[in-house]
Amino acid sequence: MRLTPDLGTDIDLGRVDLFDLDLYTSGDPHAIWTVMRAKAPLHHQVLPDGREFWSVTRYDDVCHVLGDHREFTSERGTVVTHLGEDDVAAGKLMTSTDPPRHTQVRRAIGAKLTARAVAPWEDRIRQAIVRFLEPALDGGVWDLAEQALRLPAIVTGPLLGIPERDWDELVQLTAMVTAPSDPHFQHGSRAATLAISHHELVTYVTEWVRRRRATGEEDGSLLDHLMSVRAGDAPLTDEEIALDGYSILLGANVTTPHTVSGTVHALVERPEQFDKARSDPSLVPNLVEEGLRWTSAACNFMRYAVNDTRVGGGTVPAGGAVVAWIGSANRDESKFPDPHEFDISRGSAKRQVAFGFGPHFCIGAPLARLTLRVFFEELLQRFGPIDLAGAPQHLRSYFIAGMTHLPVVAQKRKTS
Repeated sequence: MRLTPDLGTDIDLGRVDLFDLDLYTSGDPHAIWTVMRAKAPLHHQVLPDGREFWSVTRYDDVCHVLGDHREFTSERGTVVTHLGEDDVAAGKLMTSTDPPRHTQVRRAIGAKLTARAVAPWEDRIRQAIVRFLEPALDGGVWDLAEQALRLPAIVTGPLLGIPERDWDELVQLTAMVTAPSDPHFQHGSRAATLAISHHELVTYVTEWVRRRRATGEEDGSLLDHLMSVRAGDAPLTDEEIALDGYSILLGANVTTPHTVSGTVHALVERPEQFDKARSDPSLVPNLVEEGLRWTSAACNFMRYAVNDTRVGGGTVPAGGAVVAWIGSANRDESKFPDPHEFDISRGSAKRQVAFGFGPHFCIGAPLARLTLRVFFEELLQRFGPIDLAGAPQHLRSYFIAGMTHLPVVAQKRKTS
């Protein structure tokens, strides 16, 4: 997805197809969202197969849809790849469950993922990131986007309790879930890719739990913690553990890599911003927030209207699917002046909603922020100029905004 839009393009909203995968692979959705925010803040589209959905693109409307579970439920599905198919995991998978059940499960799991809880992991994360960056400093072409897909597994695999031998397989499977139409990850049809990846990931966690129960071993990992979680008066069932473990694996693997590659790409294209960050390390936390806003790797989330509901100046009928476009909300001119400028000193960057909003705000956000902060601290400390060594190749997905290839050539930073 082009992250710097061509705002001079004429847009006919009557002909816009937000499910056109080419729009995200080689097109310019930001130019379309800009027009939608101005002229059609509630946009209705009917797909050729009869499925339909409503889109909200303004910041406040996105927060309304994601923040009010009484008006917009998660219990029929939350990702656009399953539009029109009720979620069979509703009420069991944490991300497809509304409060109060969602709150009970989230509170129990989230206790291990607060900023205070993840802070002791910083040294281990830093060591992993230093090892990850070393091959980029040999002067050759290094494909950051391709390599970054493995970064979350390197960082969080030990914390989750996942052995290194399984990392590559799980990275591939999670990519298949989120980009089932991308040729890098597709196996057969889109539907087959989704079915295979979902089955394999749930089976992986199910077998992990079975082995743990059989041996009685514990390693203090997050997946171990899942086995002891109680929601309300009862422990999670093995099915709930498997589904929530699947969700945690998915969340850990699919957004951070694209935030890394998209932010580095923005810095390479704007060397003055790169130099500003290198000369003032105190800007790194804000660089992370601006990178999250700029890339909006989780491009959208979906909800269903419980009743006829007013939003975006119009009405969504009861049962209607509503897609809240995160990528658009994070470029809303009313919240982010000059939204299509990448500015690491932007004062409003912390208002970004890249992690979502409301009850389903990303449970792993503290760990993601820690990982991104450490990544850019090490990058800026160790790297001199970074140049593109080829054109970026964008992910073929309308759910995750990212890259499959970003070849770069880097130089070591000269020390005085």
